[in-house]
Amino acid sequence: MKIRVERDNLADAVAWVAKSLPARPSVPVLGGVLLDAGGDDALTVSGFDYEVSATVSVAATIAEEGKVLVSGRLLADITKALPAQPVDIAVDGSRVGISCGSARFSLPTMPVEDYPQLPAQPQFVGELDGQAFGEAVSQVAVASGKDDTLPMLTGMRLEISGETLTMVATDRFRLAMKEFTWKPADGVTDAAVLVPAKTLSEAARSLGSAGTTVRLGLSSGEGMLGLARADRHTTTRLLDAEFPPYRKLLPSQYTSRAELEVPALTEAIKRVSLVAERGTQVRLEFSEGSLKLAAGGDDEGSAEEELPVAYEGEPVIIAFNPGYLLDGLSALPSDRAELTFTTPNRPALIKPLDDEGKVAAGYLYLLMPVRLPG
Repeated sequence: MKIRVERDNLADAVAWVAKSLPARPSVPVLGGVLLDAGGDDALTVSGFDYEVSATVSVAATIAEEGKVLVSGRLLADITKALPAQPVDIAVDGSRVGISCGSARFSLPTMPVEDYPQLPAQPQFVGELDGQAFGEAVSQVAVASGKDDTLPMLTGMRLEISGETLTMVATDRFRLAMKEFTWKPADGVTDAAVLVPAKTLSEAARSLGSAGTTVRLGLSSGEGMLGLARADRHTTTRLLDAEFPPYRKLLPSQYTSRAELEVPALTEAIKRVSLVAERGTQVRLEFSEGSLKLAAGGDDEGSAEEELPVAYEGEPVIIAFNPGYLLDGLSALPSDRAELTFTTPNRPALIKPLDDEGKVAAGYLYLLMPVRLPG
């Protein structure tokens, strides 16, 4: 193989593929990046570890076609550090040479024949706006679990129902849900799958940008989801786990309601929670026209702050994990929000408000309160 490629294009492609590689591959070749110069004036950069695949095509001048497999992490570090000049890549026996300006690198190659075959893209089921996709994933992923011993909670549930796509995640302590419209392919029926939230978040950061269209592929039989845009695509294995029946958790009524100014409340929570030791709560005391935030106690530092608030209901104190509360507020697509609940021990709902003070449909964040002592 002998090619020339623009440095920025190469570095961006290798960096994106390298993100999907396992930190500790079970066999060395799974930590490699496959460079395939197969003609058509394009270099294909790929990675695959049997769970997640990532493939990018970049324009290249190809003098000699060929394939080479090299360490993905090392190649990502090298291409990121290269000067802003064209990059020449040439294979010589069991080594690959990388030249850029006055910089020269020689890397050992891995056996291409030991590399697994890259999976094909699953059947196309629809497409959605890239920006809407990226925002939805980031808003929902905040509630996904991080405990790998509970795989059903580390995933994000994708539900297809006609022209509505719903994303949901929960870690038992909070839940985030986003509904938005998309364009299903002809003949696509309703479906629901569970996708690793971490993988989906990584893909959304790269694929989900303004002015792009993301194509969604699904193969329930093979347990695989595919995401693609013009120059790159990725696949991931679906999680074989049962997602909790979350709709039963969503409260259908409330007795207390507050309209929140999100930026002011966020800053106040950050301040009072400075004295809240890890795992302790921030208390929200609601009364007519007022919200008092408090944290800490007699045996440690304490803090209070009062904010004006539009509130309907009896005076009440409800407590939350400050980190979880901040996650929900930061995920909101607006600067005003509605907080509703029934009792200090039942789930609370946070929803965005529009400029007219009405609930903006599409997103909600459910949060379990922390039980107060006594």
